[in-house]
Amino acid sequence: MNETDDRTAANSTVLEVTGLGHSYGKHTVLQGLDFTVAKGEFLCIVGPSGAGKTTLLQCLTGLRKPTEGLVVFEGEAVRDTPRGMAVVFQDYSRSLMPWLRVIDNVALPLRSAGVPKGERLDQARAALAEVGLADSTHAYPWQLSGGMQQRVAIARALAFRPHAIVMDEPFASVDAQTRADLEDLVIRLKERLGITVVLVTHDIDEAVYLADTVLVLSGKPASVAALIPVDLPAPRDQLATKALPAFAELRSRVYTLIRTPAAAAAEPPADESEVAPVSAGAGA
Repeated sequence: MNETDDRTAANSTVLEVTGLGHSYGKHTVLQGLDFTVAKGEFLCIVGPSGAGKTTLLQCLTGLRKPTEGLVVFEGEAVRDTPRGMAVVFQDYSRSLMPWLRVIDNVALPLRSAGVPKGERLDQARAALAEVGLADSTHAYPWQLSGGMQQRVAIARALAFRPHAIVMDEPFASVDAQTRADLEDLVIRLKERLGITVVLVTHDIDEAVYLADTVLVLSGKPASVAALIPVDLPAPRDQLATKALPAFAELRSRVYTLIRTPAAAAAEPPADESEVAPVSAGAGA
C-alpha cells in the first residue's frame, strides 16, 4: 500500500478499537478487542448472553473508561461521548422526558450544546420529519406508542447531526411488527444520510438483516470471534431478504459461532478483502 492508499484508508475509518479490555475488579469482561468501522458502515455486534456487549458499547461511546487499550473516533481518543457521535438506548421510556413535548425532547441536547432556539427547533423538526413524526411535534411521549417513542429517541440523535450513531438493543422493547418497521427506518436513514451505525443486538436475524458486517463476540472474557461481511443485495426487504439462502447461511454461521466456543476458535481468518469496511452507500 502506497502513501495515498494509507491516507485514503485512514480517512475512511470512523472508529478504531485497539487492544480494548475492561475488568470489574478481578473479573475481566472484555479482552484484546481489535476492529475498525468505516465511514457509512453498518456494524452489528452480537455475542452470548452476558458476554459484555453493553460494556463494549459504553467503552465505544466514552460512557465507561476501558481498563486496557484505546478507542479512537475520527482520529481522536475517546474520553467521553464525542461530539460527532450520538447514542440511542434500549429503554426509550427512561431517555425521554415525559413532561416535555416531543419537539422539546428532540431539541434538548441541542439546547445543552448552546444552539440558538430557532436553529435547534428547526433541526428538531427536520429530524422528526426524517423519522415520520412531523405531525407529532406537540404531543407528549406518553401519548405515543412504544414504537413512536423510539422514533423520537432516534430523531433526538439525528437532530445533533452526528457522523455516527451507536445503538444499544434499540428495538428490544417493541412488538415484532414495530421492530421490523424500525429496522427498515434505520436502514433508510443510514442510506439517505450517509451516517455510520454501530448496533448492539441479541437478535441474530436482526444483525444479519441490518448489517454490512457482523462482529461476533466470544464468551467470557469477550474477544472478537469473527468479523463476518454480509453481502446481501440492496435494498433489504423483510420478506425477500430473509427468504434468501444466503441469509440462512449467514444466520447459521453467526448462530454457530455464538453457541459453540470451539467453532469460534476454529473460525478461519478472512482475507483482508473479505472483511474490508463497506463504504458509504454500499451494503444495506
